[in-house]
Amino acid sequence: MNKTLIIAEAGVNHNGEMDLAYSLIDVAAKAGADYVKFQTWKSENVISKFAPKAEYQKESTDADESLLEMEKKLEFPFENFLPLKNYCHKKGIGFISTPFDLESALFLFSIGVDLIKIPSGEITNLPLLEVIAEHSRPVILSTGMCEMQEIAAAIHILQSKGNNKITLLHCNTHYPTPMRDVNLRAMQTLKERFELPVGLSDHSLGIEVPIAALALGAVVIEKHFTLNRAMQGPDHKASVEPDELCNMVKSIRNIELALGSGEKHVTESERGNIAVARKSIVAAKRISKGQVFSQDNITTKRPGTGISPMKWYDVLGGVAKRDFQEDEMIDL
Repeated sequence: MNKTLIIAEAGVNHNGEMDLAYSLIDVAAKAGADYVKFQTWKSENVISKFAPKAEYQKESTDADESLLEMEKKLEFPFENFLPLKNYCHKKGIGFISTPFDLESALFLFSIGVDLIKIPSGEITNLPLLEVIAEHSRPVILSTGMCEMQEIAAAIHILQSKGNNKITLLHCNTHYPTPMRDVNLRAMQTLKERFELPVGLSDHSLGIEVPIAALALGAVVIEKHFTLNRAMQGPDHKASVEPDELCNMVKSIRNIELALGSGEKHVTESERGNIAVARKSIVAAKRISKGQVFSQDNITTKRPGTGISPMKWYDVLGGVAKRDFQEDEMIDL
């Protein structure tokens, strides 16, 4: 079984501070995630001065500032990302950052990235999709806020440029996502409809949903994390804290092992229990030599080291070749 790719989404939970970003990398690496993911954008390229905040952003940030002002405070300049990438390498964890505009995408390609994550909000951004497709990196495409035809259109754009290395992430973009809206079975629908690998970008509280997604076939799990949910910022409240991230990664790895190969056979760990748990044909009462074995004088009891009860009718009607005490295993 292939290992599930676990992406620890730092996002903007660095609050615009490099020291905090380095600490987030430390946490993700310690937890055993495969990648830590940031976000790359230039606010003026992405957001108009008239753009409103999302409701969840209004609830967790300064109500008087605009979306552009909020994003400007969280924006990292391009020169911050190569040091972050190098620090990830030093810590033994992969680096990813999501581009939100063409300039940012081209910049990320210039510093070398293993793969590109396209966020839900950019799935209808045709120029960005085309540029990403042309660079032939593996693409992880989030599908939050999407109808099926929109997903199909984005996949067509990517594939028309020759990029077939696409993984779809089922996603709900409300922070935090109510359990009633998680709809994990939609992940399987995406897999069947588009015949592509699927995963989950999860914004629900806790770690149950990512673990369930793995059991349903997710090959990528993405989850926001923070140093402290009480911190000021738009995404902290819907993020897991360090201990939860560690538990999530550990649980996913355990479930990977538990899912196994799918072949049914006796495992080495249980082989020794066969004799203890199964039964053998034994004497139900004292049987004398020459007596016929019948329903009245034989029965089945543990341990399973004698004649198997599956041979019951082979034993019935046979003749005892010696005396048997009660509970003694029958032999022929």
